[in-house]
Amino acid sequence: AAAAPMISSVQKLVLYETRARYFLVGSNPAETKYRVLKIDRTEPKDLVIIDDKHVYTQQEVRELLGRLDLGNRTKIGQKGSSGLSRAVSAFGVVGFVRFLEGYYIVLITKRRKMADIGGHAIYKIEDTNMIYIPNDSVRVTHPDEARYLRIFQNVDLSSNFYFSYSYDLSHSLQYNLTILRMPLETLRTETTQTRQESFDIFEDEGLSTQGGSGVFGVCSKPYEKYVWNGKLLEAVKNTVHRDWLLYIIHGFCGQSKLLIYGRPIYVTLIARRSSKFAGTRFLKRGANCKGDVANEVETEQILYDASVMSFSAGSYSSYVQVRGSVPLYWSQDISTMMPKPPITLDQADPFAHVAALHFDQMLQRFGSPIIILNLVKEREKRKHERILSEELVAAVTYLNQFLPPEHAIIYIPWDMAKYTKSKLCNVLDRLNVIAESVVKKTGFFVNRPDSYCSILRPDEKWNELGGCVVSTGRLQTGVLRTNCVDCLDRTNTAQFMVGKCALAYQLYSLGLIDKPNLQFDTDAVRLFEELYEDHGDTLSLQYGGSQLVHRVKTYRKIAPWTQHSKDIMQTLSRYYSNAFSDADRQDSINLFLGVFKPVEGKPHLWELPTDFYLHHKNTLSLSQTRRSYTYWWTTGVLKHLPLPFDEVTCAENRHKLTVKKFHKYEEEIDIHNEFFRPYELSSFDETFCLAMTNSTRDFMPKNVGIDPSPFTVRKPEETGKSVLGNKSNREETVLQRKTAASAPPPPSEEAVSSSSEDDSGTDKEDEGAVSQRSTPVKVTDTGDNTKITENVVQSTKDVYGVNLSDVPSEDDLAIYARFVQLGQSQQKQDKSSQQFCSKHHLDRVINLVPISSFSQDNIYEVQPPRADRKSIEIFHAHIQAGRGNMQPLGKDDFLMYREYIRNRYL
Repeated sequence: AAAAPMISSVQKLVLYETRARYFLVGSNPAETKYRVLKIDRTEPKDLVIIDDKHVYTQQEVRELLGRLDLGNRTKIGQKGSSGLSRAVSAFGVVGFVRFLEGYYIVLITKRRKMADIGGHAIYKIEDTNMIYIPNDSVRVTHPDEARYLRIFQNVDLSSNFYFSYSYDLSHSLQYNLTILRMPLETLRTETTQTRQESFDIFEDEGLSTQGGSGVFGVCSKPYEKYVWNGKLLEAVKNTVHRDWLLYIIHGFCGQSKLLIYGRPIYVTLIARRSSKFAGTRFLKRGANCKGDVANEVETEQILYDASVMSFSAGSYSSYVQVRGSVPLYWSQDISTMMPKPPITLDQADPFAHVAALHFDQMLQRFGSPIIILNLVKEREKRKHERILSEELVAAVTYLNQFLPPEHAIIYIPWDMAKYTKSKLCNVLDRLNVIAESVVKKTGFFVNRPDSYCSILRPDEKWNELGGCVVSTGRLQTGVLRTNCVDCLDRTNTAQFMVGKCALAYQLYSLGLIDKPNLQFDTDAVRLFEELYEDHGDTLSLQYGGSQLVHRVKTYRKIAPWTQHSKDIMQTLSRYYSNAFSDADRQDSINLFLGVFKPVEGKPHLWELPTDFYLHHKNTLSLSQTRRSYTYWWTTGVLKHLPLPFDEVTCAENRHKLTVKKFHKYEEEIDIHNEFFRPYELSSFDETFCLAMTNSTRDFMPKNVGIDPSPFTVRKPEETGKSVLGNKSNREETVLQRKTAASAPPPPSEEAVSSSSEDDSGTDKEDEGAVSQRSTPVKVTDTGDNTKITENVVQSTKDVYGVNLSDVPSEDDLAIYARFVQLGQSQQKQDKSSQQFCSKHHLDRVINLVPISSFSQDNIYEVQPPRADRKSIEIFHAHIQAGRGNMQPLGKDDFLMYREYIRNRYL
């Protein structure tokens, strides 16, 4: 038995309405399994949801909807009026929210695929629909309801919110793959426990929990800090089946394809923004009483070989780093209308209480060592940023007294602004030295053991690498935490340099480069730099209100003169946003995240002078238990260091998992079916992997000649000739993709809303529709298309330096002829002695019989399916119909149609 992530079986939804109820029908993509939620509309203020936990077939759902339609007509036997109408089609439920009247349901109506990790799709929300649940006859109106609704909708769910049906985005890849490698005995005990406690009697039907050819489906509890709709799902979390619960994250997700001589390596960047103490730039600074800091973002870069898709067989690597405000009680008063308001420390904290809570969270999630890279200014004429440095040093020094020396917090101060102004030193060279030392201490995650070539040709840097080496690969232990004052421009550049250093180690560990070094001006680094700039721009817009002011090129001192005027505009944009629109955005975030809940008779959100008391709960009540000043970490954390406590196999962590046993061909764990969708017609134009940013197409110069390697340093005049390099070509690209994400997006999927019923109770997807708020699409005429094709398609001689049409040598032909003879002679052998036995009928679906003499070969005998005469006739009629030659309807056709009408409408 093996383990695999569980795939949600509710991916397509249709909301049907009657006067008394809403019926939410959810199905899997193949439309073979359905679930139904019944939502009561007669309660003016309460949410009444019934989930019968039953899995319906398509036929059962049709019959159910037919009966509901018939039973809800105003007059029995009336054909014209429908008792059940289709309200909206969707792809998931964001949650349920109530202000002062009744509840609303928030549905995702449009999505776009943004990334793919081992066949698990990650989608961006493109559009949502908010529907009021109680019907008009019971609605109790309130004058302030509309204003709350407007504030709630000010959080634009179509900008940088992401979800996945099968991959836990709130956790790192290391965590997600570690729980799949738990000992099987652990999973078996969890299965039996879950089965005893479970109220869903259909889930384990017909499967023995011990033995058999089953697969353990594993689903982990999401990490609450990075889930943004946790409060919206709170009302239904314990009453509905887990497949209805879709957890969304906020931040950034981008993916690009690095082609190494045709071998596809996917580089993915995922940024998870914390939902605790979330807000805008000057209104959220420092930390709250629970140790959650402002602008806290966990950035993870994932690298994997896309030629092998499975989590168990593929090669995957990841590296995680964190940014976040300085973990102290501090703020800036913006009422002065100064560009840089003075920094004030709000509370004295001699025992570093808030910093202790923050670093305790980090030790649990990342292990040790925790490395702080502090980029704030050290020397100033008037003390400003230095206030934070001095206080942070004191806090870290105090906390380190009680930790074992080998697990102490490492503090690295580096005044980046001072080095930038200096003409003598190169900022990025110094950052590179810091990055090397950081990656050596923390290591990185890779799910395969070291390559044999690294043993044959040992590299000095590789042997000094930290982290934890296990039998299945390497684990990252500890994390780098970078901060400046805003955690935007300087932080993004520092994180890029550390990411670039880690990327070199990741590529080396997968056997793709011979030394763990990457140079600037190579296609690989330019692709990675563009991903990081999009990532920085997006996070900066969310927190600061403008894009990045200083970029990597600024610190390399190769930015064009035109960049300075853009920087001034971004600074003005940031100032305007902070002065005028941040307060409204902060109110919206507080309402969306459930930090503020409207209550009748209490002050409204817009009447509060400050939201300080909402985020610092200790100001409203005195805590009875006081944490120790010396043993400031959670019990059990220290025992497992340097490993993170969250990833250790123990009873506490096992309770966070849901484990079910499935047959190996069931859809809930079959990622092959989920990714390739054999039941759907695929179009190359809309295939995500062909539309994403590609190092060969978008970064490699045209005149590359015989050196197509993405690790070759390009000259400045060469790099300017890439498709995205100069301005004229940039304008000709079909899809512009700045700040929305790094990959040119394929058309978004929009659920089609229709008042007419659908037989199957599911939605149709309009693949061509693109949201108005999505990345702009430039439609080119036919003349431009030919030009783009010429840019993209190059001859094999240009790309690879070899002409594939050259005739093979005689020696090669002789070897090939011998190989073919071996295969033919093996195929002629009598295979009657071979028998294929199986307990389950599904095992006979795939029956591969090897025909090669060599056990390592994967050459199999294939028998084409036999089609009966009737099927051939139907196929011929289908072809003729496509040409416009319709066959006359026979008597059977009329009878069938009459039967259909009778069942449907009479």
